[in-house]
Parts: sequence; structure tokens; C-alpha cells
Amino acid sequence: MSASRMALAVSSFWRALAYCLLPRVVLLSLMPLLLAGGALGGLVWWGWTDAVAGVRALLDHWSLSAHLLSWLDTMGWTHLRSVVAPMVLVLVAVPVVVMVCMLLVSAFMVPAITALVRDRRFPHLQAQHEVTVWQSVLWSAKATLIACLALVLTLPLWLVPMLALLLPPLIWGWLTYRVMAFDVLADWAADGERQQILSEHGRVLLIMGVACGALGAVPGALWAIGALAVVFAPFLMLVSIWLYTLVFALGAAWFAHYLLSALDVVRRDGVAVSAARADLDYSKVET
Repeated sequence: MSASRMALAVSSFWRALAYCLLPRVVLLSLMPLLLAGGALGGLVWWGWTDAVAGVRALLDHWSLSAHLLSWLDTMGWTHLRSVVAPMVLVLVAVPVVVMVCMLLVSAFMVPAITALVRDRRFPHLQAQHEVTVWQSVLWSAKATLIACLALVLTLPLWLVPMLALLLPPLIWGWLTYRVMAFDVLADWAADGERQQILSEHGRVLLIMGVACGALGAVPGALWAIGALAVVFAPFLMLVSIWLYTLVFALGAAWFAHYLLSALDVVRRDGVAVSAARADLDYSKVET
């Protein structure tokens, strides 16, 4: 991992941060919010009570949670029993909703932001269109499914404070890296170019993904208001989704600036190599 690539990642981040202030990017960030917010609002309106009751019944039959609830009773915190089930439901629902937003961002925002970066910085780059829409959707769905499984399997570890801070950014960072890198290059890079870039820049891209994962954990601070988070759960979910979406937009712009710069270098090097080979062949013909 060379210093030049890290320098490119840093410069690409500041460019991406400036792009997030563009009105077009702000409007794009609202589109997934409206779609996911409508779906979430419907779930809250029609299924919140039943979902809380189901989670409460599940916790009562799970030995570990039963011991935890008994411990709360012995500590004199019986009133917290009514808060545990809604909080668990929120902890599970928010990542799932975020994953849905990730798919929406992948489908709508990433191509739009990538095209914006290309038009403003790399107008000479020609599109390849070697990846179909279905290939992109399947790639994103596969990565999202793996991330969801990782979230579910590691959920018991979230009871450990340190792991609760580390696991979501790591999982989210891996998902961001896999989805963003593929979708940014989907329309603009040939298959060989995409494989070359992902192979040569994989470590830096993973670091960028983890950094985006860490930024994605920032909106979770909204839930630090304690029991009030349950009362304002629907509103906080909507605000969290929008903040997550803005982080996604920043990540999309960051990956677009970095990957299109890398693609530009690959193509320039390819032209230089082709020219050198042509000169060599011409010299052989002359001799």
C-alpha cells in the first residue's frame, strides 16, 4: 500500500465532502429517505405493537435474556423491563432498514454521483457498459445478504460494549467496500480494468470502506438519549436513515473520485504501453 495511493484517498475524501454540498447530491440523498421512510412508517403504523410483543415473548423464552431480566429485577430496575423489548427491536430494525437504504443508494445514487464526478473531472473517460443492471443488483444483494447474516450472527456480541462499537463499522465497511467499488466501476471500466483496479487498490479501498463504516456509526449517537429513544423511535429512525444516506452519498463520491482517478491512470498507462509497443514494432520494421 503506497503513500501515493493513501494521498489519493485523502484528496478524494475532501473532494467528496465538497460534492456533498451540491444541491443535486442533497436532493439525491432525500430520495431513499422518502422510499425507506414510507416503508418504515407503514411497518411502525401497522406492525409495531405486534413486533414488540413478539420480541418480548422471544426474550422471555431465551435463557440468557431471562437471566438478564431477572438481574434487572434484583437491581430494582423492574421498570426497564418494558424498555428492553422495544430497544432490541430498534437495534435489529435499524440495521435492516439501513441495508435497504444501501440497496437504494446502490441502485440510484451511486451511478448518478459517479456520472457527476466523471462529467466534472474526467469527461474524456468513455463508458464500457459491460455490467448489466441485473449483475449489479445481484452483486449488491449478495453482499447485503452476507452483511445481514453477519449482523444477526454477531448480535449477541453487541452486549459487550467494545464489540458493540467495533462490529457494526467493520461489517458496514466491508459492505460499503464491496458494493461501492463494484457499482462505481460498473459502467465505466472494462472487466479487466475493474479486476486490475480492485486487485491493486484493494487494501486502500477496504480502509475507505471501514472509514465509511465508522462514519456510518455516527448517526447511531441519536439513540443515546436513553428511554426517550423508544418514545421518539419512528422520528429518530427517519432522521437516522437520512444521516446514513448522507454518509452513503459521501462514500459514493469518495469511491467515485478515487476509482475514476485510478481508472484514468490505468487507461493512460495502457495508451503509453500501446504507443511504446507501436514504436518498438515500427523500429523493428525499419531495421
